[in-house]
Amino acid sequence: MAHAKRFSQIPMSKCMRDLCKEEDYTFLKSLEKQDESLEESTCVESKFQEKQEERIRRRQELKQLEREKQYEIEEQQKEKDKQWKSHVAELDVQRKAIRAKLDRLREFRDFQKKVVLQDLGLDPGSANESVNHLLRRL
Repeated sequence: MAHAKRFSQIPMSKCMRDLCKEEDYTFLKSLEKQDESLEESTCVESKFQEKQEERIRRRQELKQLEREKQYEIEEQQKEKDKQWKSHVAELDVQRKAIRAKLDRLREFRDFQKKVVLQDLGLDPGSANESVNHLLRRL
């Protein structure tokens, strides 16, 4: 309490001295409150700013995660499309192979029928039930 030492050297009445002390204390308290309020306001402002920065950072992280998810979904869709196209192409190749095999089997059946009819001495244009039955058994 440096002010008390300074005021003790000034000649004044006891009542006046008490009054000055009270005024000094109120003045000092108001200064402390101003300092505290300044500190609090700077503290509040810094906290607010930190919260804002945190919100902005989280928002940016969420946007980045959303972009990454969207990119992954697009990549998965592209991969599925690619697999589907390759599957369809494979089925098309299988279909063509089966049709070619079916054509060869029909040609062979016709050839068998023609040979059996020649062996039996029948007309190749005639549709005989016994010949059809014999071919089915083969």
